[in-house]
Amino acid sequence: MEPRYWNEDIETIQPAVLGQLESQYLQAQLDYVWTCSAFYQAKFAEAGVKRQAIRELADLPLLPFTEKDECRRNQQEHPPFGSYLATNQEQLIRAHKTSGTTGRALYVALTRGDRNLMNECAARSYWASGLRPSDTVVHCLNYRLWVGGFSDHENLEATGATVVPFGVGQTALLIQTIRELQVNAISATPSYMLPLIEAVLAQGLNPRELGLRKGFFGAEPGMSEPGLRARMEETWGRRAMYANFGMADILSMMGSECDFRQGLHFHAQGAVAVELIEPETGTPLTLTEGAEGELVYTHLLKEAQPLMRYRARDVVRILGTGACACGRTSFRFRILGRSDDMLHVRGVNIFPTAVGNTLAHLSDRLSGEFQIIVDHPPPHQYLRVRVELAQQLAPAHVEDLPQQIIQALREQLNFRAEPELVPYGTLPRTEQKARRVIKAYEQADS
Repeated sequence: MEPRYWNEDIETIQPAVLGQLESQYLQAQLDYVWTCSAFYQAKFAEAGVKRQAIRELADLPLLPFTEKDECRRNQQEHPPFGSYLATNQEQLIRAHKTSGTTGRALYVALTRGDRNLMNECAARSYWASGLRPSDTVVHCLNYRLWVGGFSDHENLEATGATVVPFGVGQTALLIQTIRELQVNAISATPSYMLPLIEAVLAQGLNPRELGLRKGFFGAEPGMSEPGLRARMEETWGRRAMYANFGMADILSMMGSECDFRQGLHFHAQGAVAVELIEPETGTPLTLTEGAEGELVYTHLLKEAQPLMRYRARDVVRILGTGACACGRTSFRFRILGRSDDMLHVRGVNIFPTAVGNTLAHLSDRLSGEFQIIVDHPPPHQYLRVRVELAQQLAPAHVEDLPQQIIQALREQLNFRAEPELVPYGTLPRTEQKARRVIKAYEQADS
């Protein structure tokens, strides 16, 4: 009989037991960092933190945060991997690069142990979302340096599934490959599905006839938009799962949905410790149902580049901390956005994902593609939102659509928008992460 969990012991572990286990791992990780990471030796000395002060997870707030900009500067000063590389070259087996959508990309090194741990946590995630050894899944993420390419290919294989290493581009060949190999599942970003469906329709095909019964998506927050998910499921006739939450600098995959789709399960138990903080002040918050804040990550078993209290700027809402109906005991959460993408409009915090969720209610007249154009630094009195029309809607027939957009954003998100409607196909399609916030003033300065 097919097992319900990839790793039942850790996925159903009681929180108190997990806390004890992770506190033990933390002690070993800190000993390693204090001994082997020149970056943290200097950082902790400057902060006046003594090793003996950190005895358990509850002591983590005594350590200073690690910011991504710090790591960027450090890699520039100590190329290629920075002085937070805690191992020697002979132990490294792989190098990746972050996407760089929020600044200069980071190089990420992996040891064999790091790779194995990544595969384990990813297998928990994919298994929870429904991937099985009987599936043939085509992997459509960029293999060029990006962790979502080659490493996530390995992660898919870890479940026992048959993986077709396709990558991005050449959609006509992709369609042919899906049909010839009888592929029944796809792994991609949500954004990638738009150019794919355009290619399918251009060939006169019905997307449902391709036989893709499972979809595993991630690497961007599009799956948090209910309208986008609903359109994908209606178009393809398959269940679209948010199956891939993670980041190269911490762990390629740390979260996914289960069959009950009550938020993302955190699947990196025993590998990454998590805190919740208030984004503006950094004040620790209790990780409890209904809480909103920014997740902070601390490696527990990392060899190459261990990071302590790392701020990746993920702002979330905690949806549950008790056992899920699926039996997993990890906390469940929903991504609200990134704190460095958060915009302040007359005292109101606005996330691009929330804008997308609101526009999704007009999906019969909009394509789903949009950009928030920011012309100047804050404060903002309003936001200019560039919105792409649905394929069948000509600009001459928009009628009261601009007013509907203004009203929807005001009622749902409490800010004033100035919509700019553009014809279908105007906004760029992406095979990786969609950029929703365009800070035009920064581009002008550069």
